[in-house]
Amino acid sequence: MKLMTRRTGVAVFAAALALAATSPAHAEYPERAITILVPFAAGGTTDVVARIMGDSMSRILKQQVLVENVTGAGGTVGVTRAKNATPDGYTLLMGNLGTQAASVGLYPKLAYDPRTDFEPILNTGGTPMLVVAKKDLPVKSFKEFVAYLKANGDKMNYGTGGVGATSHLTCLFLDALLGVKPTHVPFRGSGPALNALLGGQVDYVCDQTVGVVPSIQAGTVNGLVVATDKRIAVTPNVPTSVEQGLPDFQAIGWNALFAPKGTPKDIVTKLNAVARQALNEDGTRKRLLDLGIILPTEAEQTPEHLAQHVAKEIDKWVPVIKKAGVTVSQ
Repeated sequence: MKLMTRRTGVAVFAAALALAATSPAHAEYPERAITILVPFAAGGTTDVVARIMGDSMSRILKQQVLVENVTGAGGTVGVTRAKNATPDGYTLLMGNLGTQAASVGLYPKLAYDPRTDFEPILNTGGTPMLVVAKKDLPVKSFKEFVAYLKANGDKMNYGTGGVGATSHLTCLFLDALLGVKPTHVPFRGSGPALNALLGGQVDYVCDQTVGVVPSIQAGTVNGLVVATDKRIAVTPNVPTSVEQGLPDFQAIGWNALFAPKGTPKDIVTKLNAVARQALNEDGTRKRLLDLGIILPTEAEQTPEHLAQHVAKEIDKWVPVIKKAGVTVSQ
């Protein structure tokens, strides 16, 4: 048998390296289940969106896409866990306005930087914010609610998905516009906050359409106003803040998929393509639209656009938080 010379061996090794360099590094991805970390309790907006997207992505990838709820500290516990996860495409994050933008202004010792510690994948859509009151609150309109809140603010309370959650930001924004200081009651997600509203433990919530539209439609809560300049199709009888005389009260939440920093670019590219395909499936689109979500345009469905969006949202909301004088120690 002819022995391989040293020169031949080196040439073969070099050829193997060249082949590896030109071959897809993650051709078999995914080989196992993917987990989307949701930094809030089950039943809230971020959780619902993650499960809808996960269902569709599972079908496309032919691998399970699981949702795991990791609660605490306004969502920052779950986000920190996502940041520290192995950047291999098997642990993703469904973040939102609160965790990826407002957190910068709320937490002086935040354990992550939303702008640099994650690979953006896809903005899954905007969610108009609504003010929703418990059924027996003695008001019939948003104007009546404003008058009642100004007269009884120190005796009233509102529930949120936690300090820094989108629901908290929106209520803070409303407080600042009206010059009131009702009591904030934080929960481990907007789902538990809504349950407290339904049970009469809190007077009102400021929440995204996904969480409260079913209750508004069922008549178990009183939808007072949507913080947009146009009414939304899923709650056509709920007036806008412009119609109700508070045009500055404009707030749209959002949810988006991220991966830990350092996740290989080919995996991020594949995840973006799969998430885009999922978002644009007829069934998925209908489920999201029925919840009042404003879907991103084609141009807004890129990782680059999401990165720019996060930076702009930080610039928008941090001054609001500083003006309100709200900070949270960890």
